[in-house]
Amino acid sequence: MKAIALFVGLFLANFSFAQTDLEDRDDSFIVENNKNLLKIDIKEPFLQIAAKNCNDFKAASYEGGATAYKEILKKYMYTYLNSDFYTLSGDFTFTLTIDATGKVTDISGDPKVLNSEVFFDDMQYVVRRIKKNWTPATCNGQPVKSEMKLKMTFSSMSADM
Repeated sequence: MKAIALFVGLFLANFSFAQTDLEDRDDSFIVENNKNLLKIDIKEPFLQIAAKNCNDFKAASYEGGATAYKEILKKYMYTYLNSDFYTLSGDFTFTLTIDATGKVTDISGDPKVLNSEVFFDDMQYVVRRIKKNWTPATCNGQPVKSEMKLKMTFSSMSADM
């Protein structure tokens, strides 16, 4: 009789633990990981918008030239852009506002497309991460606020990993 009680007790204990194992089990066999692959082409030369009523205007410059800024910008874009929230394709123009001290104070982008607000916010974050300042534009020998236009072409490809 003791053997039967022990057998029934083990049998019931086994089924009670089996129920919790079944509830914790994950039945999903397919794990979906999507990754957007982004290709960025930054066009040169950058376009400097001249100050009005200025006879002797000198454009803003970056140490190492446009090529150096283009390379660091591209590196930071690949690092910090969260391209899982948007798919980018086509031409975009970004306007950098450079103050009289050479610091980039604002960046705006065109054209406005689906989810572009998130993308433009990410671009502001990327540009602010670049710590080197520009040499500001000058008008009649005095540093002035200026705008620099950068043209970029993006192409995205979505891949399942």
